[in-house]
Amino acid sequence: MLTALHIQDFVLIDRADLKVGEGLTALTGETGAGKSILLDALGLAVGGRSERGAVRAGAKQGVVAASFEPNADHAVWALLEDNALPAEDDQIILRRVAGADGRSRGFINDQPVSIALLRSVGETLLEIHGQHDGRGFLESAGHRVLLDEFAGLGKKSRGVRKCWEDWRAVERDLEERRRERDAVAREADYLRHVLEQLTELDPQADEDTALAARRAALMAAEKIGDDLNAAAAAIDEGGVETKLSVALRSIERAAERLPEGADVLREAAARLDAALSEAGEARVAIERALAEFGADSDELEQTEERLFALRREARKHGINPDDLRAFLDKTQAALNDVARGEAAFGDLEKAEADAAANYDKAARSLSKGRIAAAKKLDKAVAGELAPLKLGKARFETSIETDVESAGPDGYDKVEFMVATNPGAPPGPLRTIASGGELSRFVLAMKAALAAQENRTVIIFDEVDAGVGGAVADAVGERLARLAKDAQVMVVTHSPQVAARASAHWRIDKTQTAKKTRTAVEELGPDARIEEIARMLSGAEITEEARAAAKRLLGAPAKPKRRKLAKAG
Repeated sequence: MLTALHIQDFVLIDRADLKVGEGLTALTGETGAGKSILLDALGLAVGGRSERGAVRAGAKQGVVAASFEPNADHAVWALLEDNALPAEDDQIILRRVAGADGRSRGFINDQPVSIALLRSVGETLLEIHGQHDGRGFLESAGHRVLLDEFAGLGKKSRGVRKCWEDWRAVERDLEERRRERDAVAREADYLRHVLEQLTELDPQADEDTALAARRAALMAAEKIGDDLNAAAAAIDEGGVETKLSVALRSIERAAERLPEGADVLREAAARLDAALSEAGEARVAIERALAEFGADSDELEQTEERLFALRREARKHGINPDDLRAFLDKTQAALNDVARGEAAFGDLEKAEADAAANYDKAARSLSKGRIAAAKKLDKAVAGELAPLKLGKARFETSIETDVESAGPDGYDKVEFMVATNPGAPPGPLRTIASGGELSRFVLAMKAALAAQENRTVIIFDEVDAGVGGAVADAVGERLARLAKDAQVMVVTHSPQVAARASAHWRIDKTQTAKKTRTAVEELGPDARIEEIARMLSGAEITEEARAAAKRLLGAPAKPKRRKLAKAG
């Protein structure tokens, strides 16, 4: 339960320290006194949006802190443990510090936390139904969520959404693969033609570069060959070796005839012999050079033919000639994909069918749970209608299950239907219920749903709008019964509702020339009579109004007095 609320420098409140007890607490005051400010402050403490105007004029920051003491089995403890937040004597303190610039900080048990975590914790502890929340019950889009919450189908609903997302993902993969397969199939004949030509050509990696270098060498070899042939001809045609041989033999004969002085002749003979040997070696070297560098017109022709064929094919495909081999391999891989594609496509089709079957199974199970829950919800709401003076009305949860309308939330369209007159067919809540009836239907549904939500605190802001007299008393009586299972606070203009409360707070606004201030006061028995009399009679409180207030207050047990610090 909520045990205390501290407010400082929030909107028009200077300071308020409020102790909160069990049961139903009524908040009343003149129109415009600032009753909703108190709820806005509480909403800020549990993670609501921080506005620039939230901080009291002239203050640097506003602070709101709410203390809770949940039951030991409450889900909030697991949430705190998951986020490594310490518990202090079974108490949880949510605190929000808002700056004048609109920025704020959140704390749980004095540990700084993100606003998202503060909100998550706050949502498990407290639920605030604003003045216009009933409009949300008119939108059928939210009815499915409310039914799932009532039935505890959150896990199944999340499971259906997961199956839906998995199914959609496989479908996207299948569609992408289908587009690829169709594109490849359309190009298959062309690819086969290309592959045939490339396979016949059989290009090799970097072959163009190698052929171009060889062609340049062969073209240069024509001039090199001319020079080498001229050198060989000079040796052959000049008779160099013959003349050297004749000269050598002549010297050798001369040496034989002249014994004395033969050393000079022998030296001349040796040098001629060496010259003859070198001339022979030169001739051999020239022949080797001719063999290596001599022009081969056939090879040059074949090289050029191959080079030009590669470049023609490369231009046809808009690629570099050296990349023809990689292009051939890519073409072959594409055609292999065509062959393998059907098998892979079949596997993907099976995966898609399996995902669809998983979704269908989960969605049908969820539909079954919703149909069963709808009957329970109808019964629970029906039990709330008679006490709210809607005994002749009928509430039905309509579920239309259409497998053709599959979506992340399953097959079902859920809508709350009502019939306010006996024999009349039920229609959508948004078109059938009048303003006063709508408030009571909303309260009936909230009461039925609240039993499933395990909130520590439930707050209603003017849920009795548009009703009065016996109907308002019925609303108050239902709120009081609801407060036996959960702590309930209600902002009300109805004296009948206020009289049913076990505690009563009055919100007053005072104005001076320089300052406007809102204060919160817990009313004792006498002050409570005066407040309810004011609510009954208006500005002038009459004795008749006081008597009527006493009669209203005679129904519930007298409220327990609680010590409350002064507000303001």
